[in-house]
Amino acid sequence: MTFSKQVRNIVLNEDINFLLTNRIPRKAVTHFMGWFSKLRNRWVSRLSISVWRVFTDLDLSDAKKQQFDSLHECFTRELRDGARVIDRNPEVFVSPCDAIVGECGYVVDGQVFQAKGFPYAIEELFGRSEDVSAWRDGCYVTLRLTSAMYHRFHAPHDGVLRRVVYMSGDTWNVNPIALKRVEKLFCKNERAMLAMNVGAGEYAVALVPVAAILVASIRLHALDTIFGASYQGETTMLCEHRFEKGQELGWFEHGSTIIVFAPKGFSLSPGIMSGARLRMGQPLMNMPQEGIAHHNGAMSAQGGL
Repeated sequence: MTFSKQVRNIVLNEDINFLLTNRIPRKAVTHFMGWFSKLRNRWVSRLSISVWRVFTDLDLSDAKKQQFDSLHECFTRELRDGARVIDRNPEVFVSPCDAIVGECGYVVDGQVFQAKGFPYAIEELFGRSEDVSAWRDGCYVTLRLTSAMYHRFHAPHDGVLRRVVYMSGDTWNVNPIALKRVEKLFCKNERAMLAMNVGAGEYAVALVPVAAILVASIRLHALDTIFGASYQGETTMLCEHRFEKGQELGWFEHGSTIIVFAPKGFSLSPGIMSGARLRMGQPLMNMPQEGIAHHNGAMSAQGGL
């Protein structure tokens, strides 16, 4: 097969993928999937999971339970104890989820990329009322969760969740094909901005879980609510939820994307690049050195070193 024919085939496959996952009534399909996935019937669940395995690399060997009463239970499955190793080094800011790394690097004048040639401003992603000055020259990583992955997300470091800004929106597919075709896609989809302070330096960090087709619900342990169709527009909720590195923060109903933002001084950990596969708890970023000195000084004062 000639190179030009290979290119034409790739473009054709991308066109078909885009049509099948985006040129459909996305919200209606997503709401139907939400209803169907919660049907509590063991036979429906088994058949659905069997079909799911045909099209994905679904691996349940690290799940806490192996039998599920609904597809939703499988989507939001918990891990068995010890299934993930959390890097406890205080210098390390870890991945909050299992993921494939998308675009990553440094925020330049408040802009980042969802795909090559497709920039967006963080003001558009974070919501109208949010002050984004802490991240204008910081560091970011886009983490994509495939449908077969573990869908819960965890704390990347010790810290406290201060507020959640939920923004209702569309449910475009967030796969690489759509990201190359739909400008500012992340800024159009349903999402939540989790503003937190982490580490001894109380660094301002933000996690932005972005929903997608089949995935229009986000659950957070810090708030007694499920963000989804019942919320419209932009909603801000204040909280004071303390957590430890690796502690579970919430989950998606299926799979999607989490974009991580850290302030100036953070840097990407070795091996973090587009296409890299991560497991929750692996190094994602390096903390600023002055924060480590602060941490060690505090530990010495407490007799911890």
